[in-house]
Amino acid sequence: MSVGDIAGLIAALAFVALVVVLAVPLLKLGKVLDETRGTVRQVTDHTLPAIDEAVATIRATNGQLEKVDTITASAARVTEDVSALTTLVSATVGGPLIKISAFSYAVRSVLGGRGGR
Repeated sequence: MSVGDIAGLIAALAFVALVVVLAVPLLKLGKVLDETRGTVRQVTDHTLPAIDEAVATIRATNGQLEKVDTITASAARVTEDVSALTTLVSATVGGPLIKISAFSYAVRSVLGGRGGR
């Protein structure tokens, strides 16, 4: 064996040692990546149903808000109708009541004035 053969053998052993030393972190990195993949899968499995449920809840809420809008519009119409009816009754009944009240006061004043004399 020559010196060149021994140097080549030492270089080959050093290369094998380097590969073994570098293989350990690579194996650990592979395990970390496997764990990360599993975690992402679990997060996805739990997140997608939650998102679907949130979408269903938002749709139901929108439906309820449409019903509330309908009820509010109906209540506004009823309020307008009651206001118009009140104005009509006030104009129709209020005028004659004021005239009757004034006439009644006038009669009482006349009769009261004569009784005191």
